[in-house]
Amino acid sequence: MFFRNLQLYRLADHPGSAEQFAVYLNRHVFQPCSSLMKESHGWIPPRGDDRLVFTLAGHWLIALGTEQKLLPASVVRQEVQQRVADIEARTGLRPGKKRVREMRDEVTDELLARAFSRYQTTFAWIDPEGKWLALDASSPKKANDFVELLRKSADELGFEPLKTARAPSSAMAEWLSERDGPPGFSIDRECVLQSPLEEKATVRYTHHPLLDTDEIRNHITAGKVPIRLAMTWEGRISFALTEKLELKKLQFLDVNEDSGSGDADSAEERFESDFALMTTMLGKFLTDLVATLGGEEEA
Repeated sequence: MFFRNLQLYRLADHPGSAEQFAVYLNRHVFQPCSSLMKESHGWIPPRGDDRLVFTLAGHWLIALGTEQKLLPASVVRQEVQQRVADIEARTGLRPGKKRVREMRDEVTDELLARAFSRYQTTFAWIDPEGKWLALDASSPKKANDFVELLRKSADELGFEPLKTARAPSSAMAEWLSERDGPPGFSIDRECVLQSPLEEKATVRYTHHPLLDTDEIRNHITAGKVPIRLAMTWEGRISFALTEKLELKKLQFLDVNEDSGSGDADSAEERFESDFALMTTMLGKFLTDLVATLGGEEEA
């Protein structure tokens, strides 16, 4: 149980008890797609039991389950074209635009009932005392789906995206120009620079010694802005910071994420040990990261 990405939010208040929070989530538990549904979202137990909120040492874990029917538009289009051709061959008349639209809807409904499903799970860590909400979501759509349903399920819970006093792009530009990371952080070998102008000219560096060349400083001087930078915190967590304050490619360096804790006697014990380690490290890591960006933005 180690997150790979972090979309960060701040809780306005303590969310109360885990039991009450589970009641909120129970308002929108996961229901499989019906034959005519393309997608379904809902809360699922993060550990495969009947608990919608897993708790350990004051930290919570919740999970959003998603089912998506796999029906490519090209498949629908091909079937509609075939039916249009059949009608034209039989009658000598081509169906009008309205009838073609109706056929498209009919084909979609027919194929959805037979389509394969893809299931995904998005996890979130909640630290009620530290007032953190962090999603392990790799894309804005996953994060938006999660946040939208969470607001609908627990409208009593106030939370907003984390905002820092200093923009990540500004801080990253300074670190790269000065060839030195902030205290406790080192700069790794990957970054992306982009022009703010309309054409969005982009330069990517991968496996490149970023601090040993004038190229990057010259790009920044010319107006390009860092939108992604690989870094490491205290030699313990490597990550890529983006201009939107997203954390990508998270890796916990001083633990064996594949095998879990060697002393654990069961999968459940390994999970709990890893979850406790991850949440402890994330609390310290996020505190330091926010501090390097000037603290949180005042309301």
